[in-house]
Amino acid sequence: MALVRDLLAAGRTISFEFFPPKTDEAADQLRATIAELEPLAPSFVSVTYGAGGSTRERTRDLVVGIERDTSLTAMAHLTCVGHTRADVHRLLEEYRAGGVANLLALAGDPPADGTDPGGEFRYALELVELIADVGGFSIGVAAHPEGHPRSTDLATDRRHLAAKLTAADFAITQFFFRADDHLRMVEDLAALGCDRPVIPGIMPVTNVGQVARMAQMSGAEFPAELAARFEAVADDPVGVRALGVEVASELGRRLLDAGVPGLHFYTLNRSTATREIAANLGLTPA
Repeated sequence: MALVRDLLAAGRTISFEFFPPKTDEAADQLRATIAELEPLAPSFVSVTYGAGGSTRERTRDLVVGIERDTSLTAMAHLTCVGHTRADVHRLLEEYRAGGVANLLALAGDPPADGTDPGGEFRYALELVELIADVGGFSIGVAAHPEGHPRSTDLATDRRHLAAKLTAADFAITQFFFRADDHLRMVEDLAALGCDRPVIPGIMPVTNVGQVARMAQMSGAEFPAELAARFEAVADDPVGVRALGVEVASELGRRLLDAGVPGLHFYTLNRSTATREIAANLGLTPA
């Protein structure tokens, strides 16, 4: 079982993110995507976890299946909203039995209606500490280059992130569009004495409206100058996708030139744009 912390220590990583499909058709699409991306020999792939644990079983089954049936190293997302410690212990036992040794520990989103989700956790740090106490897992956490949307201010956000990273092995960022936001965050963490690797997350824009909504939800800015570039080709889906690949390739190149420890691609369970960007950046196997 490869541990992500060891993969990062050995050199630059490339990784892809998937989400659990809800229909048979979507499951077929994801299987095709995994088969198309597997030849790129990613360092690892990750699978998201629905709000409040709504995809608990589907996430677990998908992660264990990837680990068992492919050449890929799989990492499971795990949130603490609405979960008891007994819930998490059971899930960790299932992952250990399935050969999964990498976890991304997240706070998770509270219910949209403001109701109490229940559970015994409040912060992702508590989940990180529980997983570390169980032992045997490489633990990642989430980072927000522009600050978590629920943070009171950027300085507080950075302190919380540094505390999480001190207990974890690495972080993966929410997607963003300006390299300087990521590089400034890493500088802020270094000033707090935190030197854990932070992998930037890249979202290829293939549907402007969808990505703009996701950016708003995650607290990431969709810069006006970038929006204007996409607006100019808004009536041409092929042009939008081509521009999305170009913009993501430009961002990836800037980040790689700055020495980031890896790149994490939000694939939305599609492979074409990610494969094109990886090729543009020279990240495909020779």
